[in-house]
Amino acid sequence: MKIAVPSIDGKTISEHFGRSAWFIVFETENGKISGREVRSNVFTPHALGECNGEKEHHGAHHHSHSAVTSALSDCKYLLCRGIGLRAVEDLKIKGIEPFILDKTYPPAVAVTLFLQGMLSSTGKSCRCHE
Repeated sequence: MKIAVPSIDGKTISEHFGRSAWFIVFETENGKISGREVRSNVFTPHALGECNGEKEHHGAHHHSHSAVTSALSDCKYLLCRGIGLRAVEDLKIKGIEPFILDKTYPPAVAVTLFLQGMLSSTGKSCRCHE
């Protein structure tokens, strides 16, 4: 099973899914990390400079998440800190389950804790998209 984690610096989970620099994709087997791959974020509207960061912009414009959902289509879960509601819905349609963390962890630690059933999801999208 593969688990994707957005990261700005490779050391922590991004505060916002779409603004991440990379997606670290962890391969897991038998409840443990067995490999990892780093994918540059050339998929999200934020990474492509299509969003100006203003709250009003998000309400007035529905951008497509098809590129990022395709890029992560081999993943079962996405562990993240913040994500917009539309991105959550688009990921779920593609069979990727977002798991929204209440605090940040190093990516490998988050995946290990997730595999051990020691994390809980806030279930909330980020406030900038509400």
